Amino acid sequence: MPTYDYLCASCNHTFEKFESMSANPSKKCPKCGKMQLKRLIGAGAGVIFKGSGFYETDYRSESYKQDKKDAKAEPKKETKPKDKKAKTDAKPKAESKKKTPKK
Repeated sequence: MPTYDYLCASCNHTFEKFESMSANPSKKCPKCGKMQLKRLIGAGAGVIFKGSGFYETDYRSESYKQDKKDAKAEPKKETKPKDKKAKTDAKPKAESKKKTPKK
């Protein structure tokens, strides 16, 4: 059940009231007793999921689920990270000199 804001046009009294959505709006001001209440339009609230029953993966798209299933079916190949530092620190190989036959 939502909480509604009310304003009395007669005495400017504002208050909140917790009532059903199907209930008729209140008309009588609790402070001055006049029938000048108006229900205000509020910003509302977003849906908040709290508790241990909600998981990030509960509402994934079908394409995401299929991709995940395909990834599990294919074994991953282990790749060794390339060490760039080792290549730059290594000494360049000496060029071999070819012997040319003498005539």
